[in-house]
Amino acid sequence: MSPSSLASTPKSADSPATVISAQPVVLSAPDRGQDLQVRVSAPATGDNLPIIVFSHGFGWSMNGYAPLADYWAAHGFVVLQPTHLDSRTLGLPADDPRTPRIWRIRIEDLTRVLDGLDVLEAAVRGLAGRIDRGRIAVAGHSWGAQTASTLLGARVLDSDGLPGEDLSDPRVKAGVLLALTGLGDDLTPFAAEHFPFLKPSFDTMTPPALIVAGDNDQSHLSTRGPDWFTDPYTHSPANKSLLTLFGAEHSLGGIPGYEVAETTDENPARVTLIQHLTFAFLRSALYPDDTSWKAAVTALEEDPNPLGSLRSK
Repeated sequence: MSPSSLASTPKSADSPATVISAQPVVLSAPDRGQDLQVRVSAPATGDNLPIIVFSHGFGWSMNGYAPLADYWAAHGFVVLQPTHLDSRTLGLPADDPRTPRIWRIRIEDLTRVLDGLDVLEAAVRGLAGRIDRGRIAVAGHSWGAQTASTLLGARVLDSDGLPGEDLSDPRVKAGVLLALTGLGDDLTPFAAEHFPFLKPSFDTMTPPALIVAGDNDQSHLSTRGPDWFTDPYTHSPANKSLLTLFGAEHSLGGIPGYEVAETTDENPARVTLIQHLTFAFLRSALYPDDTSWKAAVTALEEDPNPLGSLRSK
């Protein structure tokens, strides 16, 4: 079997690959105030491996989101997880002069990861020459989803309501956006004052993306209900899918980690569904002939007791 055919044949859920990992891999970032630390995870075998760059939620780090990162890596992806400056592991004080720009530095972190693929590839023994740099996706949860969405073309509106700088990256072909916040029209006064970057426009978010929202995710940042998290689907162009999870809160059943205290809606079955559907979506988005997504959609539609519903456009 050729390397290309190996890459296009995903591991089944019953036969995950052995995963190799290295962390922290350090990327020089002299303009950031401190260098960028990244975790690299990859299957021990296989060639032409596609890439997922994952942006963590507020306070987390490269060591979070094991239920997703481990699954994706065990099923054929190279997963790159940078630690952003808001991570609790870094202990940045609230009055740090970089704090107002962390949202923007987060985006630069993801771009720096893509620029540093040579260093990241070399850091994991046996990974050299096995990465497919033409098949790159971004993913993120909560603030991380907002960060990842900008590389897909989402823009932040300025004080006059006009789209800000285009920070999209043509190297990124698809995305998974988990619990991504909605439009800025309904921010609470606290959010409007402290998080002015939460005023997105999704009009130019054109690459394929799977948006995942919980129908019990009541944010303290918005005066609206859980439907706020469906805005990225409603207000973006075609080639989008929306997975709405029944009963899910902001942690979507526990994707930040196993037995995490801040997960208020722990549900292993829900996490398993997210694993399967995100994997299937990205496989089919990056490999147009792949049928993983079609099969996953059919399985959810035929489930007599589904954990969520899907819409696509």
